[in-house]
Amino acid sequence: MEFTAKAIADFLQGTLEGNPDVKINTVAKIEEGKPGALSFLSNPKYSKYLYTTQSSVVLINKDFLLEKPVLTTLIRVDNAYESFAKLLNLANSTQIAKVGVHQQAVIEPNAKLGNDVFIGPFVYIGDSVKIGNNVQISSHVIIEKDSEIDDGTIIHCGAKILSGSIIGKNCIIQPGAVIGSDGFGFAPQANGTYQKIPQIGNVIIEDDVEIGANTTIDRATMGSTIIRKGVKLDNLIQVAHNVEIGENTVIAAQTGIAGSTKIGRSCMFGGQVGVSGHLIIADGVKLSAQTGVPNSIKNPNEIMIGTPAMNSKKFARSFVLFKNLPEIKMDVDSLKRKFNE
Repeated sequence: MEFTAKAIADFLQGTLEGNPDVKINTVAKIEEGKPGALSFLSNPKYSKYLYTTQSSVVLINKDFLLEKPVLTTLIRVDNAYESFAKLLNLANSTQIAKVGVHQQAVIEPNAKLGNDVFIGPFVYIGDSVKIGNNVQISSHVIIEKDSEIDDGTIIHCGAKILSGSIIGKNCIIQPGAVIGSDGFGFAPQANGTYQKIPQIGNVIIEDDVEIGANTTIDRATMGSTIIRKGVKLDNLIQVAHNVEIGENTVIAAQTGIAGSTKIGRSCMFGGQVGVSGHLIIADGVKLSAQTGVPNSIKNPNEIMIGTPAMNSKKFARSFVLFKNLPEIKMDVDSLKRKFNE
């Protein structure tokens, strides 16, 4: 599909600088731009490419000050990154969704399918499963008995939705994700072995949640593991049994969250964060990459870093001392020698 720069500016309610009739048919990074492409600039470290890019149109922030003339057409908006995402969502929504059930899918007789669903090849849908309207289920997906998938959700190839799982509206489950696997529950025995504790709960995923590829969310021992509305989970995340993640929290790859921890709303976790079990993480907490959290964080909007986690400002002060430890030791040793003398 093609759009003119003016049409894009009108849609974004932006200010146009340059040729309003130039046509766009693709998108590209600003440093890899080509004629007919739309790019955006939001990170200042890429500013230099604005003056050399071959992209036909570039989205920039309204307050961006040009250092020299540009060859491209500019559209000034309040937030270039958000506007670019808005355009991508628009383009994605124009794609026609598939409808129908592939002849090589296996669907149990008492499963219920909504209107305008797509079921790909080698999909299995179990007993008493309920599938809402406009749901898209790609190949090799398994949805076990008593699960529910609400309207507009997309489940990509190879995902496994195990028994009793409930997934809300307009969710995206990426390839290889496992929803509802057994929680890690074992009782130590007197002879040194471990007795498996049956995991009889389920997983509840509310509306507008995205689960990354190969992420696993364990069913609760009893009750529910709950992922609240608007949560975004990256690839390769482990969410243990009875965890609750609050609305609009985002968590990056390779994070592990141990059992029964409650995470607040609008939190942000970097990659490889580790959170111990039975903790409470307050609303708005931000954890830098590789932060280890052994204790609850009760202050909202705290920014933490390090293992064990500490306030980011305190960590910065401590790190100055840490990197100077060899010199500090030399000074202490020198003072000890002088004192002994």
